Amino acid sequence: MCWPDIRDRLKSDRCVPDRRGKGNAIVTGGATRTVMAFDSLPSRVVLLYDEWLKQADPRTEDWPLMASPFPQTLIVITYIYFVTTLGPRLMENRKPFDLKNTMVVYNFSIVGFSIYMIYEYLMSGWANGYSYRCDLVDYSSDPLAVRMAWTCWLYYFSKFIEMLDTIFFVLRKKTSQVTFLHVFHHSIMPFTWWFGVKFSAGGMGTFHAMLNCCVHVLMYSYYAVCAMGPAYQKYLWWKKYMTTIQLVQFVMVTVHIGQFVFMKDCPYKFPVLLYIVGLYGLIFLVLFLNFWYHAYTKGKRLPKVTQNSKALQNANGAHHANGIHHGNGVAKAATNGISYGTTNRVANGVHRGNVVHKKEE
Repeated sequence: MCWPDIRDRLKSDRCVPDRRGKGNAIVTGGATRTVMAFDSLPSRVVLLYDEWLKQADPRTEDWPLMASPFPQTLIVITYIYFVTTLGPRLMENRKPFDLKNTMVVYNFSIVGFSIYMIYEYLMSGWANGYSYRCDLVDYSSDPLAVRMAWTCWLYYFSKFIEMLDTIFFVLRKKTSQVTFLHVFHHSIMPFTWWFGVKFSAGGMGTFHAMLNCCVHVLMYSYYAVCAMGPAYQKYLWWKKYMTTIQLVQFVMVTVHIGQFVFMKDCPYKFPVLLYIVGLYGLIFLVLFLNFWYHAYTKGKRLPKVTQNSKALQNANGAHHANGIHHGNGVAKAATNGISYGTTNRVANGVHRGNVVHKKEE
């Protein structure tokens, strides 16, 4: 007897389709059993996936993008392809887009959205009952619990909006800023957060999301002021602290989630998600430390005053380099792509001459 229903079929290892197209055949040999195992593998995967989804949070299953992980996977793949391959290719022989006003509006919008999510996270748990230790997910239909779940979905959706960061880089032909760290961050966040909203929308696993929103208020405020032009650069004296703030964020995330390892009694329903958050914190802590080392410790992004002071030498033949730095990264009036600089050399206090360099970038 052969079962038409796939669940019943998988209970037996004796019924497989006849390879000659004549209905079903009864398996008796070892070779045929091997063929049958490969034939049933996709069906077993489907069943495991189906059983796995049965454990998901029923409150979120009808929310946008939550029915299946495949739509968001397609979005992430399309994003990676565009920012690494298609976008740069399309922009290769084009002028950069002028997105100044667009970026100002976009960045301030992210700031406002982040402030709203911080408020919702606080009101739905973190300032309203959470202990900052073993905070479990409330899967009930209590208004506060549903509010927390919805805030989690908003945070998840914000990750797709933030992909515009990289798209703007590509359209402005700032491809040097499309780094592995940047693309990896914007790709992995929506992917992992789908599972968070699907299975664990609340509890201690959301602390890092609230903290991340706090960092985004500062970070996107910085981006917005940058986009407003050179006249506002004087208000960005705190730029050098941005990476430090991000490092502190990942340390706090790692420490908070690390508590779970030492808790004797914390019946979190999906602890694997906490381990993923902890691993995420560690990975980005290492990546940002590496960025900090190359950008600041090795001097690549030190303030201009610091760089110039290091360049000064008090010995004979001292070399003085003078330049005016603008917010667009161009030195001394080089809007047409030509950079001018002035160098003064003093040789044993006898000869002083000016050499003007003209560099075509």
